[in-house]
Amino acid sequence: MTDRDERLRQMSGGDTSDIDFLAQRFEAHRARLRAVAHRMLGSTAEADDAVQEAWFRVSRSDTTRVDNLGGWLTTVVGRVCLDLLRSRKSRAEQPLDTTAPAPAAPAAPALSASAFPPAPATDPEQDALLADSVGVALLVVLDALTPAERLAFVLHDLFGVSYEEVAAVVDRTPAAARQLASRARRRVQGADVPEADRARQRRLVDAFLAAARDGDFDGLLDVLDPDVVARTEVGVATGAAAVARGAATFGPLAGVARPALVDGAAGFVVLAEGRVRRALKFAFVRDRIAVIDIVTDPERVSRLDVRPV
Repeated sequence: MTDRDERLRQMSGGDTSDIDFLAQRFEAHRARLRAVAHRMLGSTAEADDAVQEAWFRVSRSDTTRVDNLGGWLTTVVGRVCLDLLRSRKSRAEQPLDTTAPAPAAPAAPALSASAFPPAPATDPEQDALLADSVGVALLVVLDALTPAERLAFVLHDLFGVSYEEVAAVVDRTPAAARQLASRARRRVQGADVPEADRARQRRLVDAFLAAARDGDFDGLLDVLDPDVVARTEVGVATGAAAVARGAATFGPLAGVARPALVDGAAGFVVLAEGRVRRALKFAFVRDRIAVIDIVTDPERVSRLDVRPV
């Protein structure tokens, strides 16, 4: 019997049957929980520690009345990560392995929104794949956020956790949790950057658009971060080669695209009959495009703040 098993046996009063059943259920969610923790912390070692700490907390809790175990476990891991992030901020420390390569992801489909097959939001393996696809580039951007902003953004935007559940983790109201995620989203997307940086970002977006128009694969690679992520409402592509292949097929639409500020971020829009039908907005790391958000849903498009440049 391992030390962990002995500890659990003692906590359960000697009967490990319930603990064994809980452990099996926990293991079924481990991949997703580890992905959540890694996106929060940017460190593989810290993510493993956070998941282990979450397990010890769960093993001491009564889960018989928990209807959605996966969601509840996510909030537990979120609280553990929030504590670690706050502790790190107070010591002004950084994780040791933030520059380690992200886990390899399968070859991704083309950039077109219709090319992405929808993935069930309740599938832990799909959730973990989505999280791991984000890569090191976004982690660098996330380091600029406060712990609460980072948690709200990661849980809601990357893992689809409701604002009500996020609020329980950060001890705020759902409205406050929504504001945290919105503020983080604007910062991740490149809002409030110095004018010189905005001009440099504009040149990167213009170069991306020109290369897409010409089907210039090498030109696209020149402006994309190696871990770039392209996201639509129904899927994600990751890695410079995959995103460049998709963008190279974007030529017909790129020919009618117009540069714009999209929610304060450098981007461009595709117009039809004078109305915005599609919008792309960008986030940047180290003078490369790190994240491309492709918005095609009419309702979401209508809520965007689009300004011509």
